[in-house]
Amino acid sequence: MSTTGVVEASIHQGIVPGYLLAKLARSSQYTRAAEAARQTLIKGRPEYHSTLQLSVDENGDLIADVQAAPTRTIYDTHNTEQLPGDKVRGEDDPEVADTAVDQAFDGLGDTFQLLLQAFQRDSLDGKGAPLDATVHYGEKYDNAFWNGSQMVFGDGDGEVFTGFTSSVTVIGHELGHGVIQTTAGLEYQGQSGALNESCADVFGALTEQFTLNQTVDRATWLIGEGIFTPQVQGRALRDMMHPGTAYDDDELGKDPQPADMAHYVTTTEDNGGVHINSGIPNRAFALAATAIGGRAWEGAGLVWYRALTDGVSKTATFTEFAEQTIAAATDIGDSVEKAVRDAWITVGVIEDAQVRDPR
Repeated sequence: MSTTGVVEASIHQGIVPGYLLAKLARSSQYTRAAEAARQTLIKGRPEYHSTLQLSVDENGDLIADVQAAPTRTIYDTHNTEQLPGDKVRGEDDPEVADTAVDQAFDGLGDTFQLLLQAFQRDSLDGKGAPLDATVHYGEKYDNAFWNGSQMVFGDGDGEVFTGFTSSVTVIGHELGHGVIQTTAGLEYQGQSGALNESCADVFGALTEQFTLNQTVDRATWLIGEGIFTPQVQGRALRDMMHPGTAYDDDELGKDPQPADMAHYVTTTEDNGGVHINSGIPNRAFALAATAIGGRAWEGAGLVWYRALTDGVSKTATFTEFAEQTIAAATDIGDSVEKAVRDAWITVGVIEDAQVRDPR
């Protein structure tokens, strides 16, 4: 325990970075939130469905189309920390009188549909794995996280953070960790850990854009928009297009994410800067997606997905991952390859002479 009373803890793959919680825990302005952040740091983190669609063709014949569908289960810990909690909604159950339950249910479905429709991936593991989530975890718990098998949502402290189920980018991000876990398995340390966080942000942004049917020019590129209360001077946890600008609060400080390798942060905190340096590949993705245009999940999103599922190493550096995305983009088209290559050059990860086909 530190001299300020804050327990130094690594909250693995939570949407709120440990460094931001640690800053909040020392706050004299946000007293209620400070206590919630301290408790959050101390606690740390501890059959498949299908749909049948019937239609009639022009000859009057009945056509049956079987498609994958999610198997969602929402649990409630009633502000305890005993996972998974009591089952409160299943796949075929109607809405309940609890906004967090229904938001979690819908967010799981939105992410499932992105994976299925954009990448032909049946759930997180590609084999129809169930999607489980727990709401109302802990007392004023200031985070949401993927624990290796399910989603977990805190309610926030009400002073700095609101409930985490309200943001589809948060849900898509955390479920994105499940996809990464069953594909590349990027180690959660240093640059590979920052890529893990960045790719999760990509899934979060894509889920929101897919759900809203947004083209890249209409996307916000914000992760966690709306989870800060109005008292905080900030738009979101992270801004993929403009890292380092998501918040600038008198008490919480300024968003520390760098936008390029010239400002890369070398640190032993935050698992070697996984939440901080993820801003660099985040910006590369947003730049590539914008240059390609259209719908991000059809362009840059497809490139990043193929890179994750096509042999990138668990300990990949930014440069190695960039090479993998460029190779994946080459298979799609010259203009896509150029957009991806230019994006990585802009953020300082590669130079033209460094690029090679890793296969």
